[in-house]
Amino acid sequence: MTTRTRYFVIVSVLVLGVGLGTGLVAYYVGFPAGALGRQGGPEELAYVPRDAAAIAFANVHEIMTSELRQKLHRALPMQENGQQELQNQTGINLETDVDRVVACLYPDRDGTNTPGAGMVLARGRFDEVKIEALMRDHGAHVENYNGKRLIVADPKDLVDAGAGDIAAHGHSASLSLSFIEPGLAAIGSTKLIRSAVDLHRAGNNPRTGLESVTGNDALMNLVREMDSGNVWAVGRFDALTAHTRLPEAISSRLPAITWFSASGHINGGIRGVVRAEARDDEAATNLRDVVRGFLALAKMSAGSRPELQLMMQSLELGGTGRTVALSFSVPAEVFDVIGAVTNKGFKPAH
Repeated sequence: MTTRTRYFVIVSVLVLGVGLGTGLVAYYVGFPAGALGRQGGPEELAYVPRDAAAIAFANVHEIMTSELRQKLHRALPMQENGQQELQNQTGINLETDVDRVVACLYPDRDGTNTPGAGMVLARGRFDEVKIEALMRDHGAHVENYNGKRLIVADPKDLVDAGAGDIAAHGHSASLSLSFIEPGLAAIGSTKLIRSAVDLHRAGNNPRTGLESVTGNDALMNLVREMDSGNVWAVGRFDALTAHTRLPEAISSRLPAITWFSASGHINGGIRGVVRAEARDDEAATNLRDVVRGFLALAKMSAGSRPELQLMMQSLELGGTGRTVALSFSVPAEVFDVIGAVTNKGFKPAH
């Protein structure tokens, strides 16, 4: 695995953990942190354009310092060479420098049948000079836009610098990074980064068409329901399926779903809820039947495995009307069992 690929994987894992596993934004840098805004959701949403299809959030600092993360760190035979390499190359220590991350996903705006565009807003402590130098070493160049420096990596630049593994994954549009304000890095589609700079410079102005997602009531209502968790994701269901590419055998059997939301709190264990809003009451009833069937099959598959039985016992189906909800609470004991089972079968390499 090349150094460039490892950077891509490290950052993609963070976004995947939030629920937007697109890997479309993270090539160069680690991420985020901050406090919750008064209108619901993190304050960085003020820099997210209104027409987002999905938004995700993770309090990286809380997760990295949680009891669960420390337990897994001790119990599972994982090496963190990638994390150390990221620190060596960019000066970013995921343990201490990152507070939180906000990610957003957009549908294809240009009719090019591409997977769409994304952006990550990361608040933390960054060595801006070192990060810019690293990106320029990888073929990026610097542009000025409305008083901000944009570090832009065009697909041709990436190929010329030997980073063809990124360009080959469908990144036909340029990627950019800009430090919107001290301690706040934005990285993703160049068009979205420019929009974030515009919102930072001029603020919300619906009369001119410049408006953040905080004015999108449909999404913000979901955000306000979810933001008690330290990791959550909300958005249109078609945005989720477009990027996860569900197998035809599954997608063809799913009832019509309009919105999805998921929220979790990670500390000693994990507790959370996944919700889906169906198109109508009939679709919601059909979806509940599908979920019940899945739960019955999963409980049968758990057999005598204690770690799976504990997880299955925590699942609870709920919701009313067009809303279907699946809540769960995975206690710390589950991860003790998983760690014991994993270590029992792990043989250190010689």
